[in-house]
This record gives sequence, structure tokens and C-alpha cells, in this order.
Amino acid sequence: MQVSECMSKNVQVANPDDTIQQAAQIMERIDAGVLPVGQDDRLVGIITDRDIAIRAVARGRESDTPVRDAMSSEILYCYDDDDAGEVLGNMGKQQLRRMAVLNRDKRLVGMVSIGDLAKTDGHDTGEALREIAQPGGAHAT
Repeated sequence: MQVSECMSKNVQVANPDDTIQQAAQIMERIDAGVLPVGQDDRLVGIITDRDIAIRAVARGRESDTPVRDAMSSEILYCYDDDDAGEVLGNMGKQQLRRMAVLNRDKRLVGMVSIGDLAKTDGHDTGEALREIAQPGGAHAT
């Protein structure tokens, strides 16, 4: 099964110039903990509720802090035509719960979560979850 068959396609995107308050309000409205950050039709980062808490609030930054100051600019992604099982394994190794999905033109077309992949047949979600749940990792902050 390809990632395109199980990913979320209606993805809200934040702008790097948006405030973290605006990003948090979008997250609240769509009931999500992550937003891709795009500018000029390109994915430039990812901001999570954890980024807002750790990189902004914990450091005493105001709610009008730009998203660019709290987002992760290192973007780990997969392609929409990648095999879902391989992406699941990669998410486990990278300790990611969600991943941006791009088409081969490197345009954002969706987001995929461990939950999306858990709903597919024949994939070992348990092993990926064990790896993701390990303390630390390169993307812990």
C-alpha cells in the first residue's frame, strides 16, 4: 500500500511570519498537534505543540513570536508513492509520530501519522511504536 492511500490530505499550513498564537489557534481548531510551515509554495519547516511549549513558552517568549522562531527547519518527509510499511519503519527509526508527505515535485500533499499507518493491513505498528517511544532521539526538542 502506498502512503497516499492512508495519509491525511486536507492539511492546514502555517506561514513562518504567523505568530505562535495563530499557529496554536489553528492546531486547536483542527485538533492537531503539528502544522507544516510553508512559504512561496514550498515546505520550509514544521511546528508542533511541543515546539511552542519548549522553544517559546518555556523560554519566556511572547505569543506574538513568529512561527519561524519556534519551528523545526529540519523536515523529515516521505513521498506519496512510498510503501506505507517502509515509511512506518522509517518513522520508528527516526522516532517520529507524524511525517510530511510530498509528491515527486516536492510539493506538500499530505501528512501521515503512526495512527494512519496503524489502520493499514500487514504492518508491524507495534515495533515502530516501541522505537518511537524510546527516550530522547534526534528530534526530541
